[in-house]
Amino acid sequence: MKQRIGIFGGTFDPPHLGHLILATEARAQLKLTRLLWVLTPVPPHKLDQPISSLEDRLAMVKLALKDEPDFELSTIEIERKGPHYTLDTLHLLAYQNPSAELVFLIGGDSLHDLPTWHRPADIVAACHQIGVMRRPGDSIDLTALEKQIPEIKAKVKFIDAPLLEIASREIRRRAVDGLPFRYYLLSSIYDYIVKNNLYKKARLPQRKRTASQ
Repeated sequence: MKQRIGIFGGTFDPPHLGHLILATEARAQLKLTRLLWVLTPVPPHKLDQPISSLEDRLAMVKLALKDEPDFELSTIEIERKGPHYTLDTLHLLAYQNPSAELVFLIGGDSLHDLPTWHRPADIVAACHQIGVMRRPGDSIDLTALEKQIPEIKAKVKFIDAPLLEIASREIRRRAVDGLPFRYYLLSSIYDYIVKNNLYKKARLPQRKRTASQ
C-alpha cells in the first residue's frame, strides 16, 4: 500500500489549535499515512511583514507536534537557500519519497491565489491531491479556477472541519495589546510565548522584495 504524505506548509507564527484541528481532520479524511509540517523560514509573500525568528517558530512547532506521532516537522525549506517555492519543495519531497502519493494542503484563500504562484500548473501536476481547508464564508469557483489552471478541479478535495475563526495574526495582535489569548494555543506554546515575551518584542519588517510562492 502506497504511503500518502500530507504537506502542510506555513510560517506557524504561532502554531495554534486551529492548525492542529485542521491537520487532524486532513489526516483522517484524506487517509494520510504521515503529515509533514513544513516550516517556511522566509515566505516570499511575507517579505514586508515582521515575523518571529526561525528559532522561536521552530521551537513552537516542535512543542505543537510533541504528542502526535503521525505529525512530523519537516526542515526541507530551512535546509536550502531561498526563495522557497512550493514547486521546488514538492519536487524534493517526491525525490525523497519516490513511491508515495503527495497531498498538498492549503487554505481556501491560498487556493484563490494559486494562479499567481510560481508555476501553478506544475504545482498541480506535482501532487496527487490538493486538500483544501476552508474558512467560514469561503466561496470557491472551481470551474473558473480550472480555466486558469487546467486539471486542478479533479485534484481538489475539500476538508470538512469545525468552523474555527482562529488566526495567528489575531493571536499576535492580542499578545501585543495585552488581550487574552491563552486558550487559542496548547499550554506549552502559550507558556513559551509568555516566557520569551515573544510578540511584545520590537520587530522590524524584512526588506520588501517581489516574489511568488
